Amino acid sequence: MAMYRLSHGRRLLCCGHSYLSIALSGIKPPPTSNQSNNFLHSLLDAPNFFEFTQRNSSSKHQFYNSFHLIRPFGVYQTLFGNSHISTLASKKNEQKPKNNGSSKPDQSWINVYLPEKARPYAHLARIDKPIGTWLLAWPCMWSITMAAVPASLPDFKMMALFGSGALLLRGAGCTINDLLDQDIDRKVERTRSRPVASGILTPFQGLCFLAFQLSLGLGVLLQLNNFSRVLGASSLLLVFSYPLMKRLTFWPQAYLGLTFNWGALLGWAAVRGSLDPAIVLPLYASGVFWTLVYDTIYAHQDKEDDVRVGVKSTALRFGDSTQKWITGFGIACIGSLAFSGFNANLGWPYYAFLIVVLIAIENLSPISGLAHLSSLGFYWDASSLNGQK
Repeated sequence: MAMYRLSHGRRLLCCGHSYLSIALSGIKPPPTSNQSNNFLHSLLDAPNFFEFTQRNSSSKHQFYNSFHLIRPFGVYQTLFGNSHISTLASKKNEQKPKNNGSSKPDQSWINVYLPEKARPYAHLARIDKPIGTWLLAWPCMWSITMAAVPASLPDFKMMALFGSGALLLRGAGCTINDLLDQDIDRKVERTRSRPVASGILTPFQGLCFLAFQLSLGLGVLLQLNNFSRVLGASSLLLVFSYPLMKRLTFWPQAYLGLTFNWGALLGWAAVRGSLDPAIVLPLYASGVFWTLVYDTIYAHQDKEDDVRVGVKSTALRFGDSTQKWITGFGIACIGSLAFSGFNANLGWPYYAFLIVVLIAIENLSPISGLAHLSSLGFYWDASSLNGQK
């Protein structure tokens, strides 16, 4: 019995440490600056989420494109997998190429440290915006940890493989998105400077780079067992089709959830050689709900552009009901995690940390729990997510 409890404690170190971060750093305020303070005062003074978004709509791109380090409040610390620091590209970097030092220098490390010829490809893969990679990697880590043998730590070599795979697949997804959306990207101020849309790279060069990324990803996939290879390869259907969903349905955020959280299935299969539906399906569902929370919030930033160019999103679908929807998605995420942990026979600390999250949802927000905390998502470098508009 002691070893059994020890195994749960060890597994909790990886599977639950994002929940622990609530107590440690969830209540710390963002870094102080005049811009962030004004933004937070506007957030706290607004009576609801929608007045907040309207009040800040005119300056959202100025704030969004500023170079800033952000530490979100507790529930976002959890829901976003403890990826609390995000580097945002400068407005000048988003609008035009680096200016050879004649004006303000480009803030991205890509333009400082990489050779000039490699820079467009690095921007195409969004490697300077790591949040997308974290969002793709965390479901893998959860699954690998839950699949660990009792009384042993998770397989760190497997975690390293999945981390590398997340970086490559996220970059490939961004490349696919930019190739398919180049005509749309040229019509939107925030995206018209992307390498393919701006003409820095030709579509053929983008395709060659995509082949390179997928070749490296195949090398990672071949390190896994046969069952995992087939399961991992099947995710490419989602990766290639996701950018088209915003043209077809108001639920592209749900399709992104199916794509981004495939690792919840693959991580377990890589360790066990098969799937346990009672554990991995609720875990997968929790990731899908989690994605619906953060990507619906992000979609509210692009509502005007989406209407203008004729694409769809859950932000347009939910409208004034968004607050209720994302609150429901957040609760469903926590509930699915609890159900998965129950089926995996995890110990009581797992549920204790889930309760901490629920308390944070209600108490860390001065207005309406998760829905209002979710408005802090405007701080996130969400443009780095796979396949955004």
